[in-house]
Amino acid sequence: MTANTDTAFTRSTLFKQPVSQKITAAILERPDAEFSLEPVELDAPRDDEVLVRIEACGICHTDSKARHRLALPAVLGHEGAGTVEAIGHNVDRVSVGDRVIISYPSCGACPNCERRQFWRCDRIMALKFAGCRADGSRTISRNGQPLSSAFFQQSSFATRALAPQRSLVPVPGDYPAELLAALPCGVQTGAGAVLNTLDLGAGDSLVVFGAGTVGLAAVMAARIRDAATIIAVDITDSRLQLAQELGATHCLHGGDDDVATQIRDILPRGMEFSLDTTGKPAMQNLAVDCLAMGGQCGLVAVGREPFPFHLFSVFSRAATVHGVIQGSAVPEEFIPGLLDYYEKGRFPFDRLITVYPFRDINRAFADAAAGTTVKPVLKMDV
Repeated sequence: MTANTDTAFTRSTLFKQPVSQKITAAILERPDAEFSLEPVELDAPRDDEVLVRIEACGICHTDSKARHRLALPAVLGHEGAGTVEAIGHNVDRVSVGDRVIISYPSCGACPNCERRQFWRCDRIMALKFAGCRADGSRTISRNGQPLSSAFFQQSSFATRALAPQRSLVPVPGDYPAELLAALPCGVQTGAGAVLNTLDLGAGDSLVVFGAGTVGLAAVMAARIRDAATIIAVDITDSRLQLAQELGATHCLHGGDDDVATQIRDILPRGMEFSLDTTGKPAMQNLAVDCLAMGGQCGLVAVGREPFPFHLFSVFSRAATVHGVIQGSAVPEEFIPGLLDYYEKGRFPFDRLITVYPFRDINRAFADAAAGTTVKPVLKMDV
């Protein structure tokens, strides 16, 4: 399918009777299936929604996990970046023609949203993973049959996406879309875990388990805060090398039997901060056990089974364990800040990115799973 198969939707149609339009989307039929690019129908924007022509979309580990979490078939993708093509009646934050990043959703009405703690929104999990709008409706259909969509209230593995205006981050027009699309979830989460949730200070120590997108963003953020000791732990040598280049002071192989001993050799008192991005019980145990008295541990990924450590490990250290969601970030404030650090050469997240044509989405997922690519980003070239 080529670009001219997408039906144009301009501002002149905004306030007429809403109609759907044909777009191209990557559809996942079964958890173990590959994505297929197919024509689908996308709703017109509702009063608080924005239609974005997607120019690029990042691939995140959450997209892989969603294979087993959403009703299928579904359209995934939650790191969209592109240009506003149409707006609903009540949209006042963006205009047609604006460049935007689509970040995570929130309801805007619960007590935490009223405090601007949007990552703690009462409805955030449903808004991310229910596969529908807040009212239960779907945004995408195929041959008249609704698909699981509105993933993270966007479903950006497509040439166009609908998103609530509150999820949008306006950005200057001169950034490449593939750069912007790396930011909304993984990079924001890793950097935010360090800068917001854990709030490292100059001279502090941090160990990061897992040197993927989230972990490497955390390493770069710790360097921004002038942490004295930054340890990266991973099982892939190339990622450990990249972690060192991005600011890690020490790199340890996660397959070693004595990782805990190696950490204590570096800092006998223990670490002030730890961050687990792997979701693996052995690493989560280490993340707690390596802490100094009063230390803090951030957990980015966890399963549904009980925590793999005894509460005594936390109690005996007077430690704190944080569940990190979206890096405790307010995207419209935090993402521009990351771009400013990037411009100053202090947050070179572009080094994580590998760009793939949209048609190569399955290869991008395979490379990420194999560890040969850190941050795959799809460029919508259809």
